[in-house]
Amino acid sequence: MSRRRIGFWYRLAAVLVKPPLVALFKREWRGMEHIPAEGGFITVVNHNSYLDPLSYAHFQYNTGRVPRFLAKDSLFKGGFVGAVMRGTGQIPVYRDSLDAANAFRAAVEAIGKGECVAFYPEGTLTRDPDMWPMEGKTGAARVALLTKAPVIPVAQWGANEAVPPYARRNRVRLFPRKTLKVLAGPPVDLSRFHDREPTAELLREVTDVLMDAITELLVELRGEPAPARRYDRRRALAGDRRVAAAHPPATSPGAVDAGRTTGSGAAVERVAAEGGNA
Repeated sequence: MSRRRIGFWYRLAAVLVKPPLVALFKREWRGMEHIPAEGGFITVVNHNSYLDPLSYAHFQYNTGRVPRFLAKDSLFKGGFVGAVMRGTGQIPVYRDSLDAANAFRAAVEAIGKGECVAFYPEGTLTRDPDMWPMEGKTGAARVALLTKAPVIPVAQWGANEAVPPYARRNRVRLFPRKTLKVLAGPPVDLSRFHDREPTAELLREVTDVLMDAITELLVELRGEPAPARRYDRRRALAGDRRVAAAHPPATSPGAVDAGRTTGSGAAVERVAAEGGNA
């Protein structure tokens, strides 16, 4: 989508968002020359702060091409934010629903019309303790193989210092003034994967290639090496469950005796606390 076709809602969002971003943050932008001047393309971006979409959209808006993000459907429901999301052509993702495939179709159609579709392949904010990219999901790879559109890797850093993703206190830390860093790289060469059956294994391999490209850019931004192995949220959750099963919480004899002597009311409370399993 060229700047001439941005439309009312994107311009309104820019009028509202750009002034505070410019006033509150310093910027370090590199790699704008890698954003295609025309034609449909995909960007894949790391995700480490709720501020990420604004920081990245600001970067790409200044190239003359605006992104269409895939975002959770709840952001589209009512209110001013919902109106902006719909008006700017963002793509709702309906999780755990038969409508989930609509996001895939909408992304393919948008690229076919010459637009940019931005993916956060991790699917959510990174859970890596040091804010490195996690294992990615395969949606971006699937769209890339189907459309054969250029895929531009993008790394960003700094938004996580201003709006830490999992902070319980001081959730917004504007001062001292932070620098929002964005670095776009050259298109990822996926030609060796074209015209092959998109099996689960192939999609996983392509996704790993994309995540490697993002991570390499983030290494450059941060000036430090990435971990040898990417954080895998599913593996971590499985490990937590194994640890919990091996070390169940101890129950004191007094608690058991109290349960036996306080009648049916205490029994009901115990069942409720255990999730309703008799």
